[in-house]
Amino acid sequence: MCKAYQMYINGQWLDAIDGKTFDDYNPYNGEVYAKLPSGKRGDARKACDAAAAAFPDWSHTPPAERQRFFLRAADILERRQQEIVNIVTQETGGTFGWGMFQTSFVPGLLREAAAQVHAVSGEIIPADLPGALFMAIRQPVGVVAGIAPWNAPLILSLRAVALPMACGNTTVLKPSAEAPVSGGIVFAEVFEEAGFPRGVFNVVTNGPGFSEEVGDELIEHPKVRRLSFTGSTEVGRQIAEKAARHLKKVTLELGGNDPLIILKDADVDYAVNAATFGRFNHQGQVCMSSKRIIVEKPLASQFTEKFVEKVRRLKVGDPQERDTVIGPLINQKQVDKLHKQVEEAIKQGGRVVCGGKYDGRCYYPTVLTNVTPDMNIAREETFGPVAPIIIVEDADEAVRVANDSRFGLSAGVITSNFQKGLDIAERLESGMVHINDSTIHDEPQVPFGGMKESGYGRHGGRAAIEEFTELRWITIQRTPRQYPF
Repeated sequence: MCKAYQMYINGQWLDAIDGKTFDDYNPYNGEVYAKLPSGKRGDARKACDAAAAAFPDWSHTPPAERQRFFLRAADILERRQQEIVNIVTQETGGTFGWGMFQTSFVPGLLREAAAQVHAVSGEIIPADLPGALFMAIRQPVGVVAGIAPWNAPLILSLRAVALPMACGNTTVLKPSAEAPVSGGIVFAEVFEEAGFPRGVFNVVTNGPGFSEEVGDELIEHPKVRRLSFTGSTEVGRQIAEKAARHLKKVTLELGGNDPLIILKDADVDYAVNAATFGRFNHQGQVCMSSKRIIVEKPLASQFTEKFVEKVRRLKVGDPQERDTVIGPLINQKQVDKLHKQVEEAIKQGGRVVCGGKYDGRCYYPTVLTNVTPDMNIAREETFGPVAPIIIVEDADEAVRVANDSRFGLSAGVITSNFQKGLDIAERLESGMVHINDSTIHDEPQVPFGGMKESGYGRHGGRAAIEEFTELRWITIQRTPRQYPF
């Protein structure tokens, strides 16, 4: 029998104001995993009001005390790791390995937040005015609203609120309707057990079709001063436009069409491993997946042969079986969209050398050759286990092809020549570049974010402090100032 959950607002577990609920489905077997409140605008308003009321006390809580809350929460997450891995697997179809990666990452994210509570600092600025002392200080902004996706719910939901809370802000989190438990309720349980004061962290869940209504309230509520959104470029653009009307800053981490460049001097076996991990981790449902594999011509034939051989061995099926690598896509809509992209690529001249089929919601890992940069499969984001291989003549063409994209999130370069890799990294138009690694990597302390239509703003470490605090100028006139009149 599925479990029923409630929203978490002002330290209380609540149903939606109108009593409505929605079903949260297991993407592998199609069964109802949980029932949750389907919040509306009024529920979001209540959460924002609670966060606003909690802000004065939380923003003046000593940093060391805030630090203790985060450290306790990190310990609780570690204690519940296996339970949470099971939630991720059943709710989102993530494999055991994907669940272990997320549950290993998020305690570190909380400990990084704990480390940063003392990093919110200012500076003394030289003053030309006689007898004056100039200071620049950073202060929390108020209420921060986080809107998180379903694909990596533990990491992306917590990332939206942890550093803002460490800076002294209070928060409202809206998880995806596809992952409300792992992307929201889990953290409410953890933060409640850790003893966070009422109203500092709030979760509003909503059913399909009500995301825009709840999101609009988070954007328009006068006490919400910052927004953090991770998701598609299309929705991110809408949020940015709406927020601009209210003169509110938004941190956006959006879609990507991330290139993995493999140069002719690369270790081919290492390149195969990097490409397989980068493209097929979590069924390719990662914003920074290696969505275009760009290979220099002299290595292309050998790389493709070994890559296809490895991809064919990846186990497809039940994500609860620990050796499964490719589990289900999140829903049938995503399966249909992905298969349509593959069929279109074939019509445009692409060749499927493995995969190209699906069983239920499990799409078999697919490799496409004969792909050219002008094909849609090479220009638009594919959110699934499909790897198009693009062959280029040299490194300069590889850079041109990689940059010929409206996206700019992450990139990878595989080469035995470090200097060449660094030269290419400096020329690539992406927020993050990994030399001799796949395009997938993140750590809590790094400035994570993209360029172009992959968004703006940064999460992680010092960069997040700058995003979620106000920089203010304060002066002290130590001797009387001489005024001209």
